[in-house]
Amino acid sequence: MRRLPAMTLLLLLLRFGTEGAKASNVCGHPRMLNRMVGGKDALEGEWPWQVSIQRNGSHFCGGSLITERWVLTAAHCFSNASEKSLYRVLLGARQLVKPGPHATYARVKRVESNPLYEGMASSADVALVELEAPVTFTNYILPVCMPDPSVIFETGMECWVTGWGSPSEQERLPNPRVLQKLAVPIIDTHKCNMLYSKDAESGFQLKTIKEDMLCAGFAEGKKDACKGDSGGPLVCLKGQSWLQAGVISWGEGCARRNRPGVYIRVTSHYNWIHRIIPELQFQHTSSDGQKR
Repeated sequence: MRRLPAMTLLLLLLRFGTEGAKASNVCGHPRMLNRMVGGKDALEGEWPWQVSIQRNGSHFCGGSLITERWVLTAAHCFSNASEKSLYRVLLGARQLVKPGPHATYARVKRVESNPLYEGMASSADVALVELEAPVTFTNYILPVCMPDPSVIFETGMECWVTGWGSPSEQERLPNPRVLQKLAVPIIDTHKCNMLYSKDAESGFQLKTIKEDMLCAGFAEGKKDACKGDSGGPLVCLKGQSWLQAGVISWGEGCARRNRPGVYIRVTSHYNWIHRIIPELQFQHTSSDGQKR
């Protein structure tokens, strides 16, 4: 058999990786590697799974691409999902105003909200959005990896949250509305419950952090996800792959003292996600940090 020149083989592999690879092969590996640590504005192609979920042309929630056809987001984003024609998903964008040549819009086929969800700050605040047609993976549109239930996101681990939400409770992200990123440490659930119990207003019903939730952020506040970030991903680097640890769910205000962000723990809803998307492959990390 005639051997292909090394360069030809490399080009074929690159092409396959961009156009023909399955989500399980390419998830969690951004192709744009010029990462800028600690900045606010995300770089082009830095978080290729981040999507904007829009209603009547306006961004209202974030989400993450997890396969060619499915987006993971928060159930509270779709309190009324009957009018599918009103929704569309923007993929591959760094900014919302004039998203540019790498971005594309997708129509929504259906929304599956977790049936255990009971309203704001309740458990199971997760939803899956099926796109009308599969998207083509590019350098700017790639899925994030879904963690197997065996994956542990340790307390203190630095993870990243991204979104186009408001920079504070009073402000709106200014045009051209560039995707924002923030490094946040995982907070122990017991400590998070303690923080939320501090300075609670009289008559305020204590929002306990349930088993399927995790907290990330800072006790002193000042940095946090906010309105418009809901449904977006909290991702952590495990080995060589980015895995989604949480879905942005709720918090008391934004970046307030003793009120860190609360996320739905993706591993807690493995069975529900697997039931709706049986072909989705979940990743687990071995002791040497490699994907299996």
